[in-house]
Amino acid sequence: MKRLALLGIALLLCGCEQKMTKMPRVDPLETSPLFADGAGTRVPVAGTIAADADIGPQPTALPAALDLELMQRGQQRFNIFCSPCHDYTGHGNGRVVQRGFPQPPDFHSARLIAAPDSHFFDVITHGYGTMFSYASRVPVSDRWAIIAYIRALQYSEHVPAGELTPDLKAKLAEAAP
Repeated sequence: MKRLALLGIALLLCGCEQKMTKMPRVDPLETSPLFADGAGTRVPVAGTIAADADIGPQPTALPAALDLELMQRGQQRFNIFCSPCHDYTGHGNGRVVQRGFPQPPDFHSARLIAAPDSHFFDVITHGYGTMFSYASRVPVSDRWAIIAYIRALQYSEHVPAGELTPDLKAKLAEAAP
């Protein structure tokens, strides 16, 4: 009787195979037939975009009209996100660089003055060199505001003399040694 009971237990244990590789797996962000609503266990937060999502074509030039509000927003966002490396003037000597990190490109170089706006948008969105992507940190409208401000910084150091007002020409003449 004892042998029969042990044989029965042994047979029951042989039929009890528990291998994790054969268990159904649910990816928390993908749909699954294991749930009645067809969704996984986690639902993405409303308004977010997956890092690898195709967000469609982006404009290649500033999509909004230049105005004071856009420029102020661009300056604010630039000071927050860009100035630690690029400094407040865009020359690439920010606090991070002063502490030993690689120097980013100077926005006042001929190459970047000639670069299209879409280049700056792509760099902010995807990163470049040691700069990481700001796509998850800076909304699209703020990226364009930053680009408008970068263009203003570039223009501020390369204004053609013919476009200066008489007052500014007089002040520059006084300041010149």
